Amino acid sequence: MVKVTVDGIPVEVPAGSSALQACEAAGKEIPRFCFHERLSVAGNCRMCLVQVVRAPKPVASCGFPVGEGMQILTDTEVVRKARRAVMEFLLINHPLDCPICDQGGECDLQDQAFGYGADQSRYAENKRAVTDKYLGPLVKTVMTRCIQCTRCIRFATEIAGVPELGAVSRGESMEVTNYVEKALTSELSGNLIDICPVGALTSKPYAFTARPWELKRTDSIDVCDAVGTNIVMQARGASVLRIVPRTNDEVNEEWLADKGRFVVDGFRHRRLDRPWVRVHGKLQPASWQDVFVALAKRLKGVAGDRIGAIAGDLCDAESMLALKDLMGALGAANIDCRQDGADYDLSQRDFYTFNTGIAGIEEADALLIVGAIPRQDAPVLNARIRKRFVAAGRGGFPIAMIGAPQADPTYAVDVLGDGPDALADLAAGRSPFLDVLKKAAKPMIIVGHGALTRPDARAILKAAWDIAGQVGALDAQWHGFNVLHTAASRVAGLDMGFVPGKGGRDVAGMLGDGVEILWLLGADEFPVDRIGNDTFVIYQGHHGDAGAARADVILPGALYAEKPGTYVNTEGRVQQAFRSVMPPGDAREDWRILRAFSEVVGHTLPYDTLEELRARLAQVNPVFARQGNPRFAPPQGISPDGGKVAIAGTPFVPVIADYYQTSPICRASPTMETCSRTYVHPPAQAAE
Repeated sequence: MVKVTVDGIPVEVPAGSSALQACEAAGKEIPRFCFHERLSVAGNCRMCLVQVVRAPKPVASCGFPVGEGMQILTDTEVVRKARRAVMEFLLINHPLDCPICDQGGECDLQDQAFGYGADQSRYAENKRAVTDKYLGPLVKTVMTRCIQCTRCIRFATEIAGVPELGAVSRGESMEVTNYVEKALTSELSGNLIDICPVGALTSKPYAFTARPWELKRTDSIDVCDAVGTNIVMQARGASVLRIVPRTNDEVNEEWLADKGRFVVDGFRHRRLDRPWVRVHGKLQPASWQDVFVALAKRLKGVAGDRIGAIAGDLCDAESMLALKDLMGALGAANIDCRQDGADYDLSQRDFYTFNTGIAGIEEADALLIVGAIPRQDAPVLNARIRKRFVAAGRGGFPIAMIGAPQADPTYAVDVLGDGPDALADLAAGRSPFLDVLKKAAKPMIIVGHGALTRPDARAILKAAWDIAGQVGALDAQWHGFNVLHTAASRVAGLDMGFVPGKGGRDVAGMLGDGVEILWLLGADEFPVDRIGNDTFVIYQGHHGDAGAARADVILPGALYAEKPGTYVNTEGRVQQAFRSVMPPGDAREDWRILRAFSEVVGHTLPYDTLEELRARLAQVNPVFARQGNPRFAPPQGISPDGGKVAIAGTPFVPVIADYYQTSPICRASPTMETCSRTYVHPPAQAAE
């Protein structure tokens, strides 16, 4: 530790810290534009100038390392004059368009100009104008406002791993550009909006929609993947207008994937806002009471083994538990939360969770990825892998992959093969990467759903676990075996046992003529066309998608922004979201629908309030009572069940065909549809 004095306040900071960090440790706020805690230091805006005793002139505190006994002054006349001069230079070419700028009200330049700007300009010449750049359907550019802080360039290169932004020319003529005009190809591009300190980069779908002071903010959890990214819903009136990330260093730091950020316009389209009943082949609107009575009559006399339920990928834990309890009361063991047909060993929690923890990636020193494409399965988690790769330097964090990636993973990988044969070679010592894992102090293995949605999933899971044990990844100090989920509801469903009971059928078994009555709780991501023609389908959800189109009865539910809910992410972390807006029309919270129907059908569920339901959750599995950092027990020395199907040689197939079209909300979003056309299904170009 190094002892320094800031404005007479003694502080101790780690060796190598900057003067800016020392000032912040002393409680002093230092203005800055180019500096960002998670990016490399550029030192090009000069707004963070401070005075160091015995230094000949003010120094840029962001890039000035502290020394023992250093004395820093942050509020002298010299410092104030220097900052005012820097601000004057920054405003020379900046347009005076705050009233029409979407950054207005949350703009760093506005805030600092209020403190250090002059009341009039001494500059009489024409201001510089810069041509706007095309960065795709998500990020809007007004490059005349750019102050060349280069945050966007550093983010794209260092965090996203897609170095498509850079600077051309010098001095006043410098422009930030993407060189070749095309859409940014990063799944994290929306974070450029957050890190831009001015209005040069703003949200294209959100342009001219609302002012920040008009919005009500509500903490929530992103359900577009299984990372459990912490977000803030920003609503005005009855509509959520914007989603932005919320800082959580253990989960998502301060980043948010594009799908979770821009899917917000899908909240308003194709919504189910009233109950429907199919009469003579056509869906007709009905009241809740009529629907419940009709359902009760239809269920009467149907044996429990002829009733089934499937939970979708976006469900909260409370809704799934209410449906599970209702099915149990009806005597139905045919329940499943695995729409994709994934197979896990549920005897131990660490067989199906990300045991290292997302933050634990930064401690690993070798990585094997099996049947996963983290860049698409979990872009924020992929950014953490890249962070570890960059921090370790060249060769310091070797990464191997089994299963060919569809795109650049944003870090160097050694592709060992495209299927389980490569895993067998690794286990047998025929691959040199086994020695790399053995030599690593903290080796790490990630198994994805490309490997777990196959008939031989159990055997692959066991083989990966055995390799983890072989290389020392399963000890009391380090649990390096991880399963990367893609569905936000999956771990919670597995924790509460939303899987077939004794003699029960899974999703595949419920299709065809497997059951007579099928209850779909937001389930749309399975082959709905394989449901038997004579199966009576009840769809409970919030969007008119594949499940609703096949339904005989539709019960309008609430989406995740419209209800408080509990979600468990891929690492087993229990988190709670809060209601931002009310559901539209007659739509209701899913667990309340199930509770109300249970009374009509004669099997009243034993909870009337959300608190009672959450107490029931904790009763079913104590993990639901522990919010925040998951507690992992050391591996118990046993392996997962290898199942009855031997490992096949067929290559792994990615589970996500179109990153922007993975849920009913995505398919209802015009922005996501535009992204799909831009990145995944671009229109054919005529030959010139």
